[in-house]
Amino acid sequence: MSDKPSHGKVYLVGAGPGDPELITVKGLRCIAEADVLIYDYLAAEALLAHTRPDCECIYVGKKGGDHTMAQADINRLIAEKALAGKVVTRLKGGDPFIFGRGGEEAEVLRSAGVAFDIVPGVTSAIAAPAYAGIPLTHRRLTSTVAFITGYEDPTKDTSNIDWAALAKGIGTLVFLMGVKNLPHIVQKLRDHGRPGDTPAALVRWGTTVRQRTVTGTLNDIEARARQAGMRAPAIIVVGEVVSLRQQLQWFERRPLLGKRIVVTRARAQASELVQRLNDLGADSLECPTIKVVPPASWAPADKAISQLAHYDWVVFTSVNGVDHFFQRLAVHGRDTRALGHARTACIGPATAQRLHRYGLNTDILPQTFQAEAVVDAFSGRSVSGQRILLPRAFEARTILPDELRKMGAQVDETAVYQTVQSDENLAQLLSGIAQGAIDMVTFTSSSTVRNLKALLTADQFNAVRRTVKIACIGDITADTARHLGFNVHVVAETFTIAGLCDAIVMHYNEIQ
Repeated sequence: MSDKPSHGKVYLVGAGPGDPELITVKGLRCIAEADVLIYDYLAAEALLAHTRPDCECIYVGKKGGDHTMAQADINRLIAEKALAGKVVTRLKGGDPFIFGRGGEEAEVLRSAGVAFDIVPGVTSAIAAPAYAGIPLTHRRLTSTVAFITGYEDPTKDTSNIDWAALAKGIGTLVFLMGVKNLPHIVQKLRDHGRPGDTPAALVRWGTTVRQRTVTGTLNDIEARARQAGMRAPAIIVVGEVVSLRQQLQWFERRPLLGKRIVVTRARAQASELVQRLNDLGADSLECPTIKVVPPASWAPADKAISQLAHYDWVVFTSVNGVDHFFQRLAVHGRDTRALGHARTACIGPATAQRLHRYGLNTDILPQTFQAEAVVDAFSGRSVSGQRILLPRAFEARTILPDELRKMGAQVDETAVYQTVQSDENLAQLLSGIAQGAIDMVTFTSSSTVRNLKALLTADQFNAVRRTVKIACIGDITADTARHLGFNVHVVAETFTIAGLCDAIVMHYNEIQ
């Protein structure tokens, strides 16, 4: 697949059941290679981030009778794009050949003389029960499973579902697209001999942070589903294996499941926080209020780099400072060896770990992750008359250089990056605030606080104060937030991403 075809081709790709991490490696390659991406309602939107910037993305989703495009028109669109010489990736929720109409699309492509590949996907028929803690087979309970459509083609004269065989001959039944027909399904199974006390479950939005599961028996599952407001998209599982959920459920026990949490960190640094929150069950919204860019002038940094041999210490206060310093060092044709004579200090383990990637261990790593702690760490050393370089952000706090100068050191501050305001995804954030759909906003620096406040109108800010919880990575960030009028609910004791996530979990555990 690395060689792009000279003529059109189609990849019929299963996008998986909803969790974007459940797509196959080959599926991701097809998305990255596409000139045109044609995607469905149930294909995770996060997967679109893997397309090329010039890829044409076309939404053709269908849900609850609301069809963006009829199936015949979708078939024609796929073929036309391929016949125009494009590489087309048709991204379908779940697996394209399990009630996904992928077979029909492939037939049209074959008739049109268009080459195609089939890339299977993880179907919700197996993934949703797994995330609900329901194994479809179990040696002690059943060795048979069947997948059944809950919605047959309405143009057919008669049903081709053998209800008698399903009711008595198959251990586990999985119905897809059957929520609206749940009463019909239950009645058919009971009429054909399935006992009314057979366990049953509905799993809605399986494998996503919106997942909900309702269990019961054929006798009461309709009433339970109705009471819970269960609607499509959902699957129905019938069989003794449903009883294992009480022991095996895991996904819905995640402590932040369903919490809508905003990450205001710069996108380039947000991935660790987003991943940790998602792993805890949160629905993360990336709304970076800052963007990390080069300084207005490189002249001061370049001067410092030219004089590196004269510095006794280099102090790094952030991961960004490390990366941008070494990137600029490389521009001058130099590398880590230029610092071989100097000692180093870092604020925070993440900064130290990033420095280690460039081949250097830090000589000072304070117990707490603030500039004040670095000052305390230096207090036991004689730095009088020594030269110290601080490559860091433009307009950073002055406490560190001021205190080091009081100790007699000669300190040179140089900006190797600056943060500017960003309003990426602001409209989505404001919509969520207006709808009361945002649970928490996280701040990882004072600049993220200041920039969000600047982006909000007075009414929007008051809505945040009334309805949204605020979590800060440390005391300084929290002080900035309080000074600007935010109500701060969570402050991490350990000023790291992991510490922030631990504090958020503890907060929600305490209020349950």
